Amino acid sequence: MLKFEGKALVTGGAGFIGSHVAREVMKLGMDVVVLDDLSGGFEENIPPGATFVRGDVADHALVNRLFDEYGFRIVYHLAAYAAENLSHFIKRFNYSNNMIGSINLINAAVNHESECFVFTSSIAAYGSCPSPMREDMHACPEDSYGIAKLTVEQDLRATHRIFGLPYVIFRPHNVFGPAQNIGDRYRNVIGIFMNCAMQGRPMPIFGSGEQTRAFSYIDDVAPYIAISPSVPGAVGEVFNIGSDEPTNVLELARRVARAMGVPHRVEHHTARHEIVHAFSSHDKFHRVFNPRRGVPLDEGLERMASWAKAAGPRQSKPFEHIEILKNLPDSWRS
Repeated sequence: MLKFEGKALVTGGAGFIGSHVAREVMKLGMDVVVLDDLSGGFEENIPPGATFVRGDVADHALVNRLFDEYGFRIVYHLAAYAAENLSHFIKRFNYSNNMIGSINLINAAVNHESECFVFTSSIAAYGSCPSPMREDMHACPEDSYGIAKLTVEQDLRATHRIFGLPYVIFRPHNVFGPAQNIGDRYRNVIGIFMNCAMQGRPMPIFGSGEQTRAFSYIDDVAPYIAISPSVPGAVGEVFNIGSDEPTNVLELARRVARAMGVPHRVEHHTARHEIVHAFSSHDKFHRVFNPRRGVPLDEGLERMASWAKAAGPRQSKPFEHIEILKNLPDSWRS
């Protein structure tokens, strides 16, 4: 069984999920190096005691230099720009960050004989597969973000066959909790709703709001990603991870308003091209990891609301590098 000692790399460790995973990995006894360009994360998220390197996974020279210096035994790759719907309009940026950057890390892990590569993929890899989505379904992503994630999954399988690199892949979905970037206007609907609530603005909903998702509290995700290299039966597998409780977006807005202690106010925008019902089966994850009982949605919302109120609202800024303007939602143009 793999022992948690020596150096671990956590990419995206200044971001939301990455910072929580970095903290969990440090609890296991490893020395953590965080690589993050701070494009969506914050330096204050990085756990005390971790070594921070500001940089981009797409910079292969930097990646190789870090592996030369630290000789990482385990790689936890969480760096990504995870905006599924926006990814249609930022294809070059998406593939450079989410695919090429991942390949740089895989190359370095092979060359330095890392003992496990843990990759956070996404439910977006499934595309229009019927819900609940299972790992044995034929994945067929419908957005550029999901395509990039599935491509990296496939490359990890090929890399294992040719070079023997052990890996674990997770497909989380709609994860929320403290340290989330609530100022990001393109992703993380709970964060967007809470940020609007603190600014006295209505919560934006694309289309009818009848879209269903399962919202996953961070404590039900990060610890299992951290321990996965040592879990019998996990290496070489793909796991859905997250909540089993699907909720539609209209109901979510009501629950967020209650947690934030504000009136329930929503504003409907033109529907986007997106999967209407997207949630996963977690039977495989439960069978292999035997997790503790998950945090119910309302409890998780209360915890995040307490953090959000203490942290305060954040200004939402438009993405500066839109590559395609055709069919871009009007609410994203300013």
